[in-house]
Amino acid sequence: MLRLREAVVVEGKHDAVRLAQIVDAPIVATNGFRIFKDAEQMAYLRRLAAVRGLVILTDSDAAGFVIRRHLSGSIPPEQIKQAYAPCIAGKERRKAHPSKEGLLGVEGIDPAVLEEALRRAGVTVEGEESVPCSPWMTKARLFSDGLSGSEDSARRRAALLAALQLPPYLSANRLMEVLNLTISEEEYAALLKNI
Repeated sequence: MLRLREAVVVEGKHDAVRLAQIVDAPIVATNGFRIFKDAEQMAYLRRLAAVRGLVILTDSDAAGFVIRRHLSGSIPPEQIKQAYAPCIAGKERRKAHPSKEGLLGVEGIDPAVLEEALRRAGVTVEGEESVPCSPWMTKARLFSDGLSGSEDSARRRAALLAALQLPPYLSANRLMEVLNLTISEEEYAALLKNI
């Protein structure tokens, strides 16, 4: 079990139960879109972020990204780490039907995959030396690699995101951040050759 310095924010109670299997840290469920109207919970999250730091781990669907953007815009960026659950098709066992987009939520993803997502986000694990990853992807490189600013960049970006099992909702700026957190420069170069 990972003992984290940061608190982790997820969407729902089932996500929190799944995460509690792998982390020892405060886990806060936003209760979906309720976070938009719950000033008390938002104040609590701001306080947690100031004291411990926050890791945002939402589902890879459109709703998850709406919640992620809201939280990211409400809390100072230096107090937040972004962890991304991969896009995996399927449905959770407790549900009769898959989600609207047919993707597993945090609650349905294997704990080992979630642990890897948290580690790639740069969480602080007690008892382990944290090694900050140096960013290798830049806006200029996204442009020169044809992933932004060109006629075909949206298609190329979508193909790269699909190959990485990442959500298709990522803007070029967010893609830059995610690439720096989730893969090495060598892995990126190999993927780019196949696009």
